[in-house]
Amino acid sequence: MNDDSAKERILLAAEELFAESGFDATPTSRIAERAGVPKGLVHYYFRRKPDLLTALVERLPDERVEPEHVVVPGDIASSLHKLVAELDRRLSGSRVLSHLLWREADTHLAVRDALHERFQALVRQVRAVIVAAAGCRLERADIDSASGLLARAVSYRHSVARHSDDDIPGELEQELAFIADALTAKAQ
Repeated sequence: MNDDSAKERILLAAEELFAESGFDATPTSRIAERAGVPKGLVHYYFRRKPDLLTALVERLPDERVEPEHVVVPGDIASSLHKLVAELDRRLSGSRVLSHLLWREADTHLAVRDALHERFQALVRQVRAVIVAAAGCRLERADIDSASGLLARAVSYRHSVARHSDDDIPGELEQELAFIADALTAKAQ
């Protein structure tokens, strides 16, 4: 048996079972059974059950998008649209994992801390795109406010995306347009 594939099966089984029953209601014996491995192998790879949650956080898709891949110089709205579209594309494959981690963040500090850090990274990323698109024509307070608002909107959408397979047209578009219009007006 390939160790890497056993570890991968354990993580997949944990993700599925935690999503179905919750972290606290899922014993490691069920994870081992679903993964088709001995229970001791679960503990070999993940000393404690919370270590499985930490490993699952690390499996979330990388949200880092380099500004040069999405920025349209002088066009804040197009730049932010391209950033959000790329983030959506990257996170669309992790709906179950995202749901599981947001739910477990309420009771597991390590998950909450990891998700908070991901949110702060998203704020920094939005800020970098706004600055690159607008140049130096905006006040830092306006950039910070806009970055926080858009990061919250994107995070909210990704945390609740699991509730519907249908993306409501324009759900985020109005917020994005409002932010871009306000920044563009201030930059002039």
